Amino acid sequence: MNQNSTAGPAEAPFVSRRQPLSRRRFLRRAGIALSLPLLDAMWPAFSAPAESTAATTPGGKPRRMLAICNNLGLLPDQFFPTGTGRAYAPSPYLELLREHRADFTVFSGVSHPDVDGGHPADNCFLTAAPHPGRGNFRNTISLDQYIAERIGHLTRFPSLTLGVNVLQGQKSLSWTSSGVLIPCEEKAAEVFRRLFLKGSPAEMEDQVRKLELGESILDAVAGQAQDLSRNLGAHDRDRLDQYFTSVRDLEKRMTMSREWERKPKPYVQAPMPLDPESPRAYMEKVELMYDMARLAFETDSTRSIALLLDSVNSPAIEFGEIKTSDGYHNLSHHGKSEAKLSQLKAIDEWHMKLLAKLYAQLKATSEDGEPLLDRTMILYGTNLGNANTHVTTNLPTLFAGGGFKHGQHLAFDTERNYPLPNLYTSMLQRLGIEADKFASATGTMRGLELA
Repeated sequence: MNQNSTAGPAEAPFVSRRQPLSRRRFLRRAGIALSLPLLDAMWPAFSAPAESTAATTPGGKPRRMLAICNNLGLLPDQFFPTGTGRAYAPSPYLELLREHRADFTVFSGVSHPDVDGGHPADNCFLTAAPHPGRGNFRNTISLDQYIAERIGHLTRFPSLTLGVNVLQGQKSLSWTSSGVLIPCEEKAAEVFRRLFLKGSPAEMEDQVRKLELGESILDAVAGQAQDLSRNLGAHDRDRLDQYFTSVRDLEKRMTMSREWERKPKPYVQAPMPLDPESPRAYMEKVELMYDMARLAFETDSTRSIALLLDSVNSPAIEFGEIKTSDGYHNLSHHGKSEAKLSQLKAIDEWHMKLLAKLYAQLKATSEDGEPLLDRTMILYGTNLGNANTHVTTNLPTLFAGGGFKHGQHLAFDTERNYPLPNLYTSMLQRLGIEADKFASATGTMRGLELA
């Protein structure tokens, strides 16, 4: 059955005459405006609520994730290698990463099940929510925010949502559990300021007051709404109990955030970055965001970063010897034009060079005697298998670092693709988060082993 269709009650043995309880009325009685979970008592008679899950907070050595999506992808014939396993022959693009071959795995034949729609699929790169092109589409929680909810309290910033040339308000890799877009920060200087520059005493105390106000609101809801739960069914009481458990967890995280506000920020020798004024300096912006991600991980300021490279929204590019004649998006619709393909290839090669530089910098940085790359998972991928045709299957995907055994080409069926969310499940487990699956995953990534 189509999941967006609705079934009528013609075969039902009885017709419920219960009037659904509105959330607004429930909250008015509680005397506070805060989103509650969707309870059975709030559903019309023939609807069915979704299941919820919980996760634990891991301990042990810090591990991190950087997820990068280039929403115009890479030229497939230049990216995918020949051969499989550890004996694969590198493609022209992978040759540029040869020095780091043992540090990454290349995937072919992977995609997000039912994520179609061409360009809108970039919003689902970390959510795997199906059918983003449909009018009734609603996104789900992204991998970075799922991580932030569970281990974000361990660092000053639960997560960072970054972007390059992003179409603000319409594109992001980061989405909340209720499917709300989290805007990208596009200025490297602002990211640096947040990470490393201390605010004035007045600014710090103002932030602490806001956190304390949030805690008082949570206390009020928990106290007042408990009285209303007496009239709910057993299933609703269980769901409300789960909700208040999450409220208490949030309150604990807010308490820790308040403590972070009074702790000194880390010191780094790196200078404040200078943001390019023109979106044509696309590659320079990408490199700056890689630098910000690296510095954030080096100082353990966060353990979850999502970076959207909005190539669709980028004009003609100028970087080093690259001076394209057309906008990035128009070049991607190359129609096999040799001139356009040559320019795209030059852009893609710079992407690989910047990625190689990031790998090298993380390998050269030590944390407790281990290369930082060994504790940092770097996912580099796209929502389009081929930007020229807008297909969302056979996605070019690289996965580096993080304490896995790499140096191989995991090749799956390029027609009947293997679920990319299986990799996300493996990533969650490597972070110490208890998860049997994420989104449309069917398990963990087959063939990927821990180091």
